[in-house]
Amino acid sequence: MWGLKAWRRRLTSSHAAVDEALWQKVVSRFVFLRALTPGEQRRLRDLTQSFLGNKQMSGAAGLQLTDEMRTVIAAQACLLILNLGLDYYRGWVEVIVYPGDFMPRHEYTDEDGVVHVEREPMQGEAWLQGPVILSWEAATDPENNPGVNVVIHEFAHKLDMLNGEPNGFPPLHEDMSREVWMRDFSAAYQDFCVRVGRGEDTAVDPYAAENPAEFFAVLSEVFFETPQVLKRAYPEVYRQLGLFYRQDPVLRMMH
Repeated sequence: MWGLKAWRRRLTSSHAAVDEALWQKVVSRFVFLRALTPGEQRRLRDLTQSFLGNKQMSGAAGLQLTDEMRTVIAAQACLLILNLGLDYYRGWVEVIVYPGDFMPRHEYTDEDGVVHVEREPMQGEAWLQGPVILSWEAATDPENNPGVNVVIHEFAHKLDMLNGEPNGFPPLHEDMSREVWMRDFSAAYQDFCVRVGRGEDTAVDPYAAENPAEFFAVLSEVFFETPQVLKRAYPEVYRQLGLFYRQDPVLRMMH
């Protein structure tokens, strides 16, 4: 379920244009978007329009998507690639949005050849070479739970998948060190798992201890939503994410 193929960007169609009033309404909903400089907001708006023109976004389970709903999701998704570009979302085309939690059906075969079927409520899911699936209820108002953002989480998985199975090790830029990334993330992950295992009250969602891929996705949420929390807890990881995303949210939110 997880390989990516090259894609050819299509020209953004006219219907994807986001008018000024709608854009300002969307930006005003989120602290981390309001903190962007005017220049960053213009670039994010351009990226959002390109995203909407190149991706298919559809409602499921009877949900009728409005232009505002599409823009809310696309703007959050494009924040991750603000300084990277739309090509970082290559290889897939679809975003599926449910009204609330959804119940995917997953089958797997254990070591004894027994087939198991799992069904559990989810707020988001990302498939390699496949869609991003989101709960609108979870995507629309993350400020009620600071540091938790299902859109950022699932699109961080998509970046992680650019080089294959998600493992918390996305393709790094040429000026970044794989050894330093591995050292800093491994140390933080091990420390976090120990703290969760002890039952400590962590400022970061304990789900980050699930595996290295979830650690990267959850810490990406914190990096953009509550960056001071991450910089205090794991400054080395904050620095690596800053180099990867080419952004400094702590500095941005100080202005």
